[in-house]
Amino acid sequence: MTPPPTVEMWFEFASSYSYLAVMRAEAAARAAGVVLRWRPFLLGPVFLSLGWNDSPFNIYPPKGRYMWRDMARLAEKYGIPFHLPSQFPRNGLRAARVACVGQDEAWIAPFARAVMQANFGEDRDIGERAVIADILTRLDLPADSLLDAADSEAAKIALRRQTEQATTRGLFGAPSIIVGDELFWGNDRLEDALAWATGRR
Repeated sequence: MTPPPTVEMWFEFASSYSYLAVMRAEAAARAAGVVLRWRPFLLGPVFLSLGWNDSPFNIYPPKGRYMWRDMARLAEKYGIPFHLPSQFPRNGLRAARVACVGQDEAWIAPFARAVMQANFGEDRDIGERAVIADILTRLDLPADSLLDAADSEAAKIALRRQTEQATTRGLFGAPSIIVGDELFWGNDRLEDALAWATGRR
């Protein structure tokens, strides 16, 4: 029996368009018969490698204004809650380390969605340990042990290496969906990536 096709979802918890893609990805992949591999990484080092010290949405204000209006339109289209964050980008380091610890576990998809909704749907500070602990607890996960694991040197190294891999593989933004050697960038390319994976091109 031929195994189902696999795609990788590279995402950043501080990324606005990653929010939309993360909220939709699991259901869309299931409907397409595609296995989804979650790959959290950090955009900061990627942006620095491109000569940016901040999000391009902050560096170029007209682009930022467009993005927030676009986010509101798309969130309404998808039926996803949206609340303009009081801080952007937020520090998603701790959440990314937790996600990296569990990226191949069954709870990664609901955890990623919950963190994203906390940031972009509820305007909660996902950089705070208490916020991530609350999310883990609500998912019936061992919050303290997972947060301790995320604070370990091994977890720090794992996320650093995954971020380096993102740069090596040519990623320049998030979300990025990888199908074999093909890169699809952006929330609006999620369906294209799944179609490519299943041969519906």
